[in-house]
Amino acid sequence: MKRFTITMLAGLGLLAASCEKDNYSPPSSQLTGRVTFQNEVIGVRGQGGVQLELWQRGEALRNKIQVFVAQDGSYSATLFDGNYKLTRLRDNGPWQNNTDSIDVVVRGNTVIDVPVQPYFVIRNTTITNAGNVVTASALISQATAGRTIESATLFLNSTQFVDTNNSLIGQVRKASADLGNLTQPQLFSFTVPAATRGVVYARIGVKTQGVNELIYSPVQRLSL
Repeated sequence: MKRFTITMLAGLGLLAASCEKDNYSPPSSQLTGRVTFQNEVIGVRGQGGVQLELWQRGEALRNKIQVFVAQDGSYSATLFDGNYKLTRLRDNGPWQNNTDSIDVVVRGNTVIDVPVQPYFVIRNTTITNAGNVVTASALISQATAGRTIESATLFLNSTQFVDTNNSLIGQVRKASADLGNLTQPQLFSFTVPAATRGVVYARIGVKTQGVNELIYSPVQRLSL
């Protein structure tokens, strides 16, 4: 009888410990922010194109958390409260490499913008349509010396995800030689095929020579 009682108590103890472990609260604090230059949001390729990394302090910073940047330049992560380091990955964005980490203290919902130094910026973008003809205008400026512009492209897609990999409706690309004077707005025009009806999404992307990722203007929704 004593042996049975001891066994039962031991089993109950293990069950209680297991329940306590299962009842740990999941992470609930939101770390959010934007990738910015001079307080302007930088648009990037969506769907996992550009990433940041979070490292939780302690244990030699071994706990890595991947954070994906959305195409509008925003990011978010659900975390436990604590101290982290936020890192910009090398060769992973339309900007200069800067792998210096940013100290982040998460206490409840926390907002941290991540500064970057792009090679070019896109400003004063307008994209409109008259019937099925889409016209676009943008001022492209060099933000960092040392690199040349390779091309500028107007991308059009049937969904809100628009970039170099998502332009099913079409694109208009201008190589560096076709852009001319960058102090003047760059103009684009595209005739949407007659078979396309409803809504079109468009934005402009700029590629820097020797840099894989493009910088993008905000996505514009057009009704045909």
